[in-house]
Amino acid sequence: MTFNDILKESWLSVSGNKMRSFLTVLGIVIGVMAVVIMVAVGETVEKQITDQFSALGTNTIMIRAGAAQTGGVRTGNRQTLTTDDAEFIGRLPDVMAVTPVQNSAAQIVYGNKNWSSSMVGAYPGYTTVQNVEMEKGTFFDQSAVRNASTYAVIGPTTAKELDLPADPVGQVIRVQNVPFVIIGMTKAKGDSAMGSQDDMLIVPITTLKKRVQGSRFPNSVSMIALKLYPDADNAVVTNQITALLRDRHKLKDDAADDFQIMDMKQVMETMSTVTGYMKMLLIAIAAVSLLVGSIGIMNMMLVSVAERTREIGVRKAIGARERQIIIQFLSESIFISFIGSMAGLLLGVGLSQGVGRFILGYNVPFSAWPVLLSVSVAVIVGLASGVVPALKAAKLNPIDSLRYE
Repeated sequence: MTFNDILKESWLSVSGNKMRSFLTVLGIVIGVMAVVIMVAVGETVEKQITDQFSALGTNTIMIRAGAAQTGGVRTGNRQTLTTDDAEFIGRLPDVMAVTPVQNSAAQIVYGNKNWSSSMVGAYPGYTTVQNVEMEKGTFFDQSAVRNASTYAVIGPTTAKELDLPADPVGQVIRVQNVPFVIIGMTKAKGDSAMGSQDDMLIVPITTLKKRVQGSRFPNSVSMIALKLYPDADNAVVTNQITALLRDRHKLKDDAADDFQIMDMKQVMETMSTVTGYMKMLLIAIAAVSLLVGSIGIMNMMLVSVAERTREIGVRKAIGARERQIIIQFLSESIFISFIGSMAGLLLGVGLSQGVGRFILGYNVPFSAWPVLLSVSVAVIVGLASGVVPALKAAKLNPIDSLRYE
């Protein structure tokens, strides 16, 4: 019996009872479609998270301030990091650039327009650490930090909301009645792990602390951000920073750190592990549908064996071997599974791509995973579901089968 003969008989058998075959195939379609969609969801979430952190780079380290402590007791919310800490960290050999960072909310006024945005106080090294590129104008230099100059670099979204000219350089805006001259506008960058990079106002940190916030602790900062050279070892630098800050803050050996170091490389590795487990969980949940579909195929094939008992007896009586009977029923099972798997693959890819791109606005990654999965499911589920009915059919006694009504 040739492959074409087997395929033709499988089609005749499957199409003989259209409604039952359709419902059986539908179970596999739903199962494969669910798995494909779950894989797409997992990969999309992983890509979104990875892109957010990749914008900063794996050679970026963030140091956040903690509350001051005396004798192991918190003495308030005074920030424990200073601009001097940032400058000492900048002297480490593996540090490419460093900047202290102070964040604040700002109500920005331009003419009769006003907009609520975030305000960032930083050093010129902020451009290197955060991969900031300029669309118009320039970034402020270290002399502007020393003099607490009222210069500002604006994000494109903020400029748009304030209805600023296409080239906003030279325009004057106000924050809490403090006038700022715009000297530059950044290129559109989108969101990152640190928030929106387009809707913000960046000013010298001394200007923010002294002129806008009027802080009693002008040297204290909420965070220090730094970028390492590409060949630097993040773990080694993290240990160096820890030792340096503990020494500068005069912390005893048994005292806890009054700062937190966030290594973006470790964060990305952790997030990759978490998203990997999440994808496995989603696939496992969707696989339940495949199990139900395979049970449906097995049930259909068992019913088919019972209905075709006399046919099996006739085949055996005219010389059909057990191997040929097994091949016939297994081919029918695989045929049903293959149709369902391919239909589920097309529907799953179509729905995930369509909903992701045109409704949610996400670029859904497409990989070979769903294709390989669908082909594997077609073979494995077909074989697993058809082997019991096929063996049952092959073991039927031809004499008893011919008597079967």
